[in-house]
Amino acid sequence: MKLDILAFGAHPDDVELSAAGVLISHINHGYKCGIVDLTRGELGTRGDADTRDREAAAAAQIMGISVRENLGMDDGFFTNDKEHQLEIVKMIRKYQPEIILCNAESDRHPDHGRASGLVSNSVFLAGLPKVETSFEEQDQKAWKVKSVYHYIQDRFLKPDVVVDISLHWDQKMDAIQAYKTQFYQPGAKGPQTAISTKEGLEFLAGRSAEMGRPAGFKYAEGFTVERYNLH
Repeated sequence: MKLDILAFGAHPDDVELSAAGVLISHINHGYKCGIVDLTRGELGTRGDADTRDREAAAAAQIMGISVRENLGMDDGFFTNDKEHQLEIVKMIRKYQPEIILCNAESDRHPDHGRASGLVSNSVFLAGLPKVETSFEEQDQKAWKVKSVYHYIQDRFLKPDVVVDISLHWDQKMDAIQAYKTQFYQPGAKGPQTAISTKEGLEFLAGRSAEMGRPAGFKYAEGFTVERYNLH
């Protein structure tokens, strides 16, 4: 299945938090979008890998994602090396996206910046014919991605581009709250984290409003640009 947009996230919920609105908007306009999660989020304070798998599947259904895969890398400990790069290259060549979305280049969680560099390096390698990969015993051809955008996460980074997601805000929030063990649920028990409180959801709304205000949008998602569009 060829995709128009392929979004990578270090953890399940990274994409939902920072780029779900853009994916939903494009899906509503007929584009095919997919998500590849690098890890199962097994080090998360609340829930576990199995619950996160189920939550990620539910969120994908809410967004209308065409395909979602998980590479099963070690949460907190994956590295930007040849072994991990080739796993990303295989996904890029498998789905042949025009656009890639990926983690912020710098962020509070060290996995985010590391995932950003890993995907960025892999995008370059995916376009080199002499980098050989195969998937399901079939040799893969090189694929050059046209554009790479890094979504903005916990730390504020000045965006190079913002996208209006005002019409899709409620659907984005539904996708986020599919992660019931992660985010605020009235009456839920368990240890509190920075994202499990009501204030955590309010922060998301405030950040999206902040991104949108200079452009006159109620809510927006912001991105920094690494590879400019080659269309």
